[in-house]
Amino acid sequence: MARFLPFPGIRYDLGRLALDQVISPPYDVIDEAQRAELAGRDPHNAVRIDLPVAEGGRDRYQVACSLLNGWRASGVLVTDERPTFTIYRMAYVDDAGVAQHTTGVIGALELSPPGADILPHEHTTPKAKSDRLDMLRSCRANTSAIWGLSLAKGLTDLLPVDVEPTAVVDDGEGVVHTVWVVDDPERCAGIAEAVAAHPVVIADGHHRYETSLAYRREREAADGRAGAAEATMAYVVELVEDELTVRAIHRLIDGLPDGTDLVAALDPWFEAVGPPPAGTALTTAMVDAGALCAVTPHGDVLLRPRPDALASAADLDSARLDVALAALPEHALRFQHGVDNVRAAVAGGDAQFGVLLRPATVAQIETNAHSGQRMPPKTTFFHPKPKTGLVFRDLA
Repeated sequence: MARFLPFPGIRYDLGRLALDQVISPPYDVIDEAQRAELAGRDPHNAVRIDLPVAEGGRDRYQVACSLLNGWRASGVLVTDERPTFTIYRMAYVDDAGVAQHTTGVIGALELSPPGADILPHEHTTPKAKSDRLDMLRSCRANTSAIWGLSLAKGLTDLLPVDVEPTAVVDDGEGVVHTVWVVDDPERCAGIAEAVAAHPVVIADGHHRYETSLAYRREREAADGRAGAAEATMAYVVELVEDELTVRAIHRLIDGLPDGTDLVAALDPWFEAVGPPPAGTALTTAMVDAGALCAVTPHGDVLLRPRPDALASAADLDSARLDVALAALPEHALRFQHGVDNVRAAVAGGDAQFGVLLRPATVAQIETNAHSGQRMPPKTTFFHPKPKTGLVFRDLA
C-alpha cells in the first residue's frame, strides 16, 4: 500500500495574519471576479500563488514562485520544526437543518500509478494538465491538496479533535473550518500506519494526481531520485457515511433536433411517472420515487429507471443516463450543480433540457472502489470543498 507520512508543513504565521483573510477555495472553482475579491482581502492570500496572474513582465508561474519564496523569507510563512499531520474538519448545517461535518488529515501520500493501492474514483473529462505541472516545476511545492478517501475503518477515531485547535475559521458561507497540528511521533505513527494499510480512493484531484506522477518522473530523470516529489499533499478522509456529504452533479442537454420530446425519447430506458408531488422537496420526491427528474420547458417529470433495459449499467444514475443518452441523436452535454441552477438554465433558454440525478451514496462509492471500476465523469460532488492555504508542502 502507498505510504502516508507527516511532513514539515509550511504555514501562515497566525501571530501576523488572520487565517480567514488568507485562505481561499480550490483554484479550479474560482472565477475571475472571486479571484479579484480574494486577492483584495490580503496581499498574502493563498489565491495569489495557487491561481497566480502574470505581472511585471513575469509569467504567472514565475510570479507564484517569487511570492512563495518571498513570503517564506519574510516570515509570513513559517515551516514546522518537525514533521506534522494537519487534522482538518469542515462543519456546517445542511438544508434539512442537520449538523454535518467532514474530518480528515493532511499528509504526504506516496505516488504510484492508479491500481491496487491508489484507486481512481471516476473517469475524468479532458482537461489540460500543463498548468499544474508548470506550477510544480516553478514553485517546487504542493500549494493545494488532492482529496483521498481511505478504506481504513476507524481512521477518524485516531484524529485528535477533542483538544484545543490551532485555528478556527468561519468562512461566512455556512462552513466552519477547524485545524489541529499534530506532531506527536506516536500519534503520527498510528495515523500513518492506518492509512498505509488500506487503499486510498481519489475523490477529488485526479488531474493533480496525474500531474504529480508526471512531475515525479521528471525529477527522477533529472536528479536520479524524486526526493520529496515521490509523494503529493493529500487530504485523507475515512470512507464512511458520517464523514462525507455527497451531492449530485446534474446534466444540461443542448443540440437535440427541434421538437424533441426528451421524456418520450428516454422512454425505452426510463418510465415517466408524472410531475413531482406538490409540497415535497424535489430531491426528496426523487428519492421516494426511485427516480431521476427531467427538467423541460413545460415542467418537471420524474423518470423511473427500467431495470431490464438498464441491466448492463452500473447502479448509478449517471451510468444509467449515459446508456440512454448514447442512443439519442447527437447533442451537447454540460454539467451543473444545484437544482435551481438547472431549472434557471432551462427556463432562460440557456439549455434545451436538464436532467437531475440522485447523489451517489457512500455505499455505492465503496462498492465501486472495491470493484476497481470507475464511475462516469462528474458523478459526485463532495461538499464542502477544503480550503487552500491551511498548509503548503515543500518539494525542493
